[in-house]
Amino acid sequence: MWLFGVNEIALRVPSIILTTVGIWLSFFIGNYFFNKKTGYLTAFLFSVNGLIVELTAGRVATDHVDVFFLFFIELAIVFSIVFAQKQQIVYNVLAGMSIGAAILTKWLPALIVVPIWLLVVIESGKFKPKVIASQFVVLLVSCILVFMPWQIYIHKIFPAEATWEASFNFKHLTEVIEERTGPFYYFVNKIRINYGELIYLPLIWFIWKTAKNIRDEKSLAISVWVLVPLVFFSIAKTKMQAYLLFISPALFLITADFFFMLNSYKEGHRFKLFFDLILFLLIALPVRYMIERVKPFEQKNINPDWVVDLQELNYKKISKGVLFNYGRPIEAMFYTDLTAYQNIPDSNKITDLLAAGYTVIINDDGHLSENIKTIKGISIEKLSCPQP
Repeated sequence: MWLFGVNEIALRVPSIILTTVGIWLSFFIGNYFFNKKTGYLTAFLFSVNGLIVELTAGRVATDHVDVFFLFFIELAIVFSIVFAQKQQIVYNVLAGMSIGAAILTKWLPALIVVPIWLLVVIESGKFKPKVIASQFVVLLVSCILVFMPWQIYIHKIFPAEATWEASFNFKHLTEVIEERTGPFYYFVNKIRINYGELIYLPLIWFIWKTAKNIRDEKSLAISVWVLVPLVFFSIAKTKMQAYLLFISPALFLITADFFFMLNSYKEGHRFKLFFDLILFLLIALPVRYMIERVKPFEQKNINPDWVVDLQELNYKKISKGVLFNYGRPIEAMFYTDLTAYQNIPDSNKITDLLAAGYTVIINDDGHLSENIKTIKGISIEKLSCPQP
């Protein structure tokens, strides 16, 4: 925003950049675990995923956080792969730093990279057990040096706030936060919506394939990437669809691998048309969900009335202002220089603010009391508000 100004595009540029880079990261990971063809299809599935596009555009909750978390998870896995291939410690340090950045973004689920790192390193066959142990320490130290200073700082400078916020790391597991919950199978059901109804076919097939050859470190790494978070967050009481966004590249990998397996298997088979239909749907259903969610062919009002109302407040050149009784205070603070609140304080607090030189604006939602309306010095505005 310092570079481009305070506007919607500037707000979305970081997520746009990271998800665009994520397409290449997905290709790299797919190429490593399988081959280039699988990598290209993995990247394609990433690029057309409706949930990722919606999060990048800020159309659903937890947008920035989950986009950044997804990026750092993929980046850590890419650096782990490069380290295993080149045996240069700098890439191991970068993998650890990426895990640390992911922890800063969304806490300890980032540690899913650790078993993947271990399996990738073992699979390479280039490291003796002592070297693996020492490099594992390097990975953890690099990770800790990134995320620990911030933890120490906030608990020292803001102890009450940091402790209160940290308590939610565990409350999500045992309590329902903000009514965000669902049955145990919530995420198993959601992947059908976010990745296409046929996602269960490649997922079950891949788990079966991994179980048959448990010593295949590459397949095991992908299975761990999917199953550990899926089980963990299914047990947790609080549930939101984007909690498992960071396993999406693994689901794309599995789908791509299944696609090319089925494409080879169908040759010479008498039910070839049936298999062709499945192959078509494996691609078409995710694309269809993207179109349904993003609605790229619909004309949208990019400057709705509520934005116009808020921007018009800026014309008043208010340098020290407070807006009360506005249902979406975060949006109000983005489009104006006002401090905004959902509710109205008591008249004494409003009088104190006026005496301190604040411009007090109260949104008239049709339910203002006469006591509020008669306070001298306040400004009453009738502002439209975006729907939740």
